[in-house]
Amino acid sequence: MAVKPVYKVIFLNQGQVYEIFACAIYQSEMYGFIEIEEFVFGERSQVVVDPSEEKLKNEFAGVKRSYIPMHSIVRIDEVEKEGTGKISEFKGDKVAQFPHGNFMPRPGSDS
Repeated sequence: MAVKPVYKVIFLNQGQVYEIFACAIYQSEMYGFIEIEEFVFGERSQVVVDPSEEKLKNEFAGVKRSYIPMHSIVRIDEVEKEGTGKISEFKGDKVAQFPHGNFMPRPGSDS
């Protein structure tokens, strides 16, 4: 039986960097979005709980599918096994978010 691939997805959301693991990722039919399904969270039997992973797990509890804007995606890696998902503060000097706004020049404008 073939092993399902696991993907690590890093994206920006409201000033924070999210690192999540999922088994299904593909381009959405909604233009400009990536669909993420089958989230993978570490099943820990230890007493020590990572608060960042718990926050992430609670945020995605009950979510069947998530649509992430392509311009928020930092990186997608196929990994051998899942790691610990986390949410960390965005440090603007290392990762630049794609600029928002009107990118297409208007007809008749010089820009």
